[in-house]
Amino acid sequence: MAQLSDLEYLKLSKGRKIGYKLGRFFAGIPKAFANLGLKIWDVLKKGASAVGREVKDIITSFIQGDWKTKVSYLVMGFGCLARGQILRGLLFLLFEIVFIGYMVLSGGYWLSMMPSLGKVGPTEEYNEIYDVFVTKYNDNSFQILLYSVLTIFFIIAFIYTWRVNIRQSRMAEKILATGKRLKSGKEDLHSLTDESFHKTLLALPLTGIIIFTVLPIIFMILVAFTNYDGSHDGYISNLFHWVGMDNFNTLFSWKSANGTQSYAATFGEILSWTLMWAFFATFSNYFLGMFVAMAINKKGIKVKKLWRTILVMTIAIPQFISLLYVSKMFAKDGILNGFLLSMGWITKALPFWEDPIWARVTVIMINIWIGIPYLMLIATGILMNIPADLYESARIDGANPWQQYTRITLPYMLFITGPYLLTSFTGNMNNFNVIYLLTGGAPLNPAASSAAGNVGYTDLLITWLFKITTGADSKYYLASVVGILVFVVVALISLIVYNVLPSIKNEEDFQ
Repeated sequence: MAQLSDLEYLKLSKGRKIGYKLGRFFAGIPKAFANLGLKIWDVLKKGASAVGREVKDIITSFIQGDWKTKVSYLVMGFGCLARGQILRGLLFLLFEIVFIGYMVLSGGYWLSMMPSLGKVGPTEEYNEIYDVFVTKYNDNSFQILLYSVLTIFFIIAFIYTWRVNIRQSRMAEKILATGKRLKSGKEDLHSLTDESFHKTLLALPLTGIIIFTVLPIIFMILVAFTNYDGSHDGYISNLFHWVGMDNFNTLFSWKSANGTQSYAATFGEILSWTLMWAFFATFSNYFLGMFVAMAINKKGIKVKKLWRTILVMTIAIPQFISLLYVSKMFAKDGILNGFLLSMGWITKALPFWEDPIWARVTVIMINIWIGIPYLMLIATGILMNIPADLYESARIDGANPWQQYTRITLPYMLFITGPYLLTSFTGNMNNFNVIYLLTGGAPLNPAASSAAGNVGYTDLLITWLFKITTGADSKYYLASVVGILVFVVVALISLIVYNVLPSIKNEEDFQ
């Protein structure tokens, strides 16, 4: 879409202005993807350049360094110990001893087993004492994969620590060459609570992120290349092994049997509904919550605290209770249908959970009831911080309430809550509670249910993942593939939207 000049834009009607902005937004998506690709390529180039500099520095340090530094290439911490930095030297040396001991005792075994993920599965052996055959469990594929990944992380940590050891030794050599004194162990400990205190504080959270976030993600990605499922659990039933790209080929295959829907079509259908659900669940709550907050904050409204308390009650009640109760209310034989039938307003029960369109609209409407209180509380705090002088000036200039909302309230709210909108959208894409507790994914989609997990018309990707991993089949490998694709979709949407948010692009406007 061609870009209009400021004068041409001002001549447009309100409807055409909105259409122009939407057109510019969608037209800019390919450019945003291109810019994202360029940024990724730039990061890769910078990473390769950094690795090259590190390798060059390692070689230079070995050539130009003294004998103490050269010995540090084999015995970590030797350079520090030889120059009187006992604490640093001992820590480096201890880490090397632990690493070598781990690799000799178990790390090498786990890495050697990683290509096969186990050689001997469960076997039946005869027990002469009890005169029966008993199952003997041998290799554990799950354990092999997990500990192999941990070992690789440990090797990366060792390489990094070895590099720091070389850098520290070379740095100490240069400091002594200038006639300066090196820091003692006591001074090193003091620096951890003073100028380097930020590193001390970040050490524990960083370790937690690596163990509880990065490691599970990498493990999930690796599972996607195996046949790990209920019949190949890796220990009790059968070993699982690598299958390459077979699982991805299965998910992206358009082939179907017996008139059923293919995996690719099923994934596309669920993804489209997930995006539709996330859009309506996010923006319906956002605007309605904002309007409720504005109505309660309006001058002349009495007992404001009471209205806020009533709305907040929906937050206080656990969703496990409230949503299951609401699910029963909207059932075919529930309270709502019973009331409407008794009043004679309908002749047959409304198919809230039986018809796909009814079910999807109903879960969106119920989600509004759940989400409005959160937005009401957020909007209340923001609205109270909008200067009253802006509204007073607008009224003097003849602005009506709608103009005040579109020119003052909404821009201010969007600027402040832009990042919240993004996180709310991604959160709704993974909103397990509302869908699972209300419908469980129902009504069933007969064409797609054979793909995996008895797919329903209201299933989101997250509830489909749950169904895939439960039951007798428990196709963990397929769930991992879907999980990777969900991560890619959410990451792309987040990166694109984040870079066009007014909060990021025009950060100085409201300062």
